[in-house]
Amino acid sequence: MMSADSNSWQETWMDALLDAQTETDIFRIMCTAARELGFDHCAYGLRTALPLSNPKTHLLNNYSSSWQQRYAEQNYLVVDPTVAHAMSSIAPLVWNDQVFMNCGAFWEDARAHGLNVGWAQASYDSKGNAGLLTLARSHDSLTPAELRDHGYKMAWLAQASHARLSCLILASQAADTQASLTTREIEILRWTADGKTSGEVSQILQISERTVNFHVQNSMDKLGVSNKTAAVIKAAMLRLL
Repeated sequence: MMSADSNSWQETWMDALLDAQTETDIFRIMCTAARELGFDHCAYGLRTALPLSNPKTHLLNNYSSSWQQRYAEQNYLVVDPTVAHAMSSIAPLVWNDQVFMNCGAFWEDARAHGLNVGWAQASYDSKGNAGLLTLARSHDSLTPAELRDHGYKMAWLAQASHARLSCLILASQAADTQASLTTREIEILRWTADGKTSGEVSQILQISERTVNFHVQNSMDKLGVSNKTAAVIKAAMLRLL
C-alpha cells in the first residue's frame, strides 16, 4: 500500500505534467523528476502502432551530444536490447551484463560514455502505441533497497509520461485515431475479421450483399485505407472493433 507521502509525490508531478503544454516542457519535468529519483539521464522513445509497414519512432533524451551522435551513427536502436524488451514486455528492466550479453560492443560503448547504470520500462496506450522510459546514471548500482523504495515511483513516471507525451506527439494523427464507425460497420468488420466473405456476412445479418459492401466501403473511406483487409487491421489496432 502506498503512503500518503507517495500519493503526494504523484500528485505533485502529475500536476506539473498536466500544466506543461509543450513537448519540451513535459520532457524537462520528466528529467527533473528523474534527478529527484537519483538519475542523471532520462530518455523517452515512442513507437507508433500505425502504419504497420513503417511505424514511426520519436526519441527524446538528455544524453551527451557525443552519445546521441554515436547512437544514431551506429544505428544502435536496432540492437538495443532494452528496446527489444519493450516490444514484448512492460516489466521493468535493470541494466546488467546479461541484458547486453549479445551486444557487447554496444554495452562497452555506452559505458564509455558514462552510462553504467540504468532502468527501463515500457508503456502501451489504448491505441497500441508503445512508449519506453529509460533512467540512467554513471555510478552507484541500483540496489534492491533503492528499487523497493523508488521502483513504484519510477514505474508511475513511465506510465504518466507516456500518457502525456504520446497524446501530444500523436496529435497529428488525431483524424485517424478518432475515426468513428457505425454499429453496423463495426459488426460487419468483426465478421470480416473472422474470415467471412461479403456473401456469408449478408446471410448472417440477413441483409443484401450489396448493403454489406456499402458498409465496408464506408469503413474504408473513414479509415483511409484501400481494401477491407487493411480496414479490419486498422480498426482493430485503433480498438474500434
